[in-house]
Amino acid sequence: MGDHCGRFQPAPLTRREMLVRSANGFGGLAMLSLLAGTSTAVPTMTLSREPHFKPRARNIIFLYMDGGPSQVDTFDPKPRLTSEHGKPFPMKMEPTQFNNNGASYGSPWQFQNYGRSGIPVSALFPNVAECADDLCVVRSMCSNFSEHTSANYFLHTGNGLQGRPSMGAWVGYGLGNESRDLPGFVVINGGLIPPGGLDNFNSGFLPANYQGSVFKPADHAVANITPTESKPELQQRKFNLMRELDRGVIGRFGKLDSIESAIANHELAARMQTAVPSLMDLRGESDALKKAYGFEHTFKNTRTFAHQCLLARRLVERGVRFIELTCPNPGHDRWDQHSGLKKGHEDNARAVDQPIAALLKDLKSRGLLEETLVIFSGEFGRTPFSQGSDGRDHNPYGFSIWLAGGGIRGGTIHGATDEYGYKVVENRVVMHDLHATMLHLLGFDHTKLTFRFGGRDMRLTDVHGEIVKEILA
Repeated sequence: MGDHCGRFQPAPLTRREMLVRSANGFGGLAMLSLLAGTSTAVPTMTLSREPHFKPRARNIIFLYMDGGPSQVDTFDPKPRLTSEHGKPFPMKMEPTQFNNNGASYGSPWQFQNYGRSGIPVSALFPNVAECADDLCVVRSMCSNFSEHTSANYFLHTGNGLQGRPSMGAWVGYGLGNESRDLPGFVVINGGLIPPGGLDNFNSGFLPANYQGSVFKPADHAVANITPTESKPELQQRKFNLMRELDRGVIGRFGKLDSIESAIANHELAARMQTAVPSLMDLRGESDALKKAYGFEHTFKNTRTFAHQCLLARRLVERGVRFIELTCPNPGHDRWDQHSGLKKGHEDNARAVDQPIAALLKDLKSRGLLEETLVIFSGEFGRTPFSQGSDGRDHNPYGFSIWLAGGGIRGGTIHGATDEYGYKVVENRVVMHDLHATMLHLLGFDHTKLTFRFGGRDMRLTDVHGEIVKEILA
């Protein structure tokens, strides 16, 4: 989307470029209007950009399962592995993180087939299993990295190194923002920021206003959201002073991304003072719905994730393009069970199962699932052999994710691992393929969603990526 190649559309004018061309006078009027207006929570379509072709999805909810759930214990049953539990693992073992490798480790959980499609789901996810006919389970995901930080960067940014734009930032850059009063990329922090830190949500070389904004699932979702001034007039004076300072800096240094983004973020922050409290006010949601999400669950982490999932639906309704949910802190090593597999996976599943199922059903009942792509994924999977006596090490060679809504063919399974669930043997899908498919559903040719940086046209999928057409509706 740069103006550096004839294939690409010219980049749209930045807010400041438009204001400068209008002799700045219009900028003052616009700012006054933004500050004086009330939040209506109605998407402002003029803030959006046109995709390359008609999209199937308008929003993405990314359910990030921190640490890597085990594929053979969730969505990829392996009867042979179970029957050989405790016996020497017959396949060649690739190098692992800790190399304390043990015997074949069958799943402690039973699987059942659900829905008309008969998709097998383990006893860890009895509620999500009720939505089986809406799920496309991809059993053939691979990662290039077996270490958390690099694998997280690869999942989030398409590159295993720090500093690249997050997929949420790319979505915002491509589509703009439908919401007038909220960021286009929101991360709801349930208690665990992924290894690699906030750079998983960064804008990298894209303009800084596309980076993720981290909310908490609490009354005070964003720090300093309440004005400290005793009167609105005092705050208005500060805004007037900021505009004067902005004009002075622009006059001295020209148009710089750091200045442009700071101005855009200041303007958005002013509008968020009304929008965020309205977003967090759940009094309009019925008690029955909140109970369905898990607001009354005895497990604290379920209540936390229930709040996150309900906020995700409300953010979709308000036009936020990309919403990522991180896991609550289970008091042990998230989904990363190098030991204590049974308790660890059960605690994590108990936290997310009911809220995720309620989110899918709620979106569907409101007609939102058709245009909202929901993705459930960790950064890699787990080994089918044990680490020590009761854990599993990292496995990037074959693991499971699922997708639902937004143009996905529900009730399907794509790809396969071997008889032990170790490595992909059919329809291999890499992260670049997932990103290409995600962008395709949003209406983008991933090869043309580019940004000029370092002398080349950069993109989320780098020089890779194939659309997984078999999973599309």
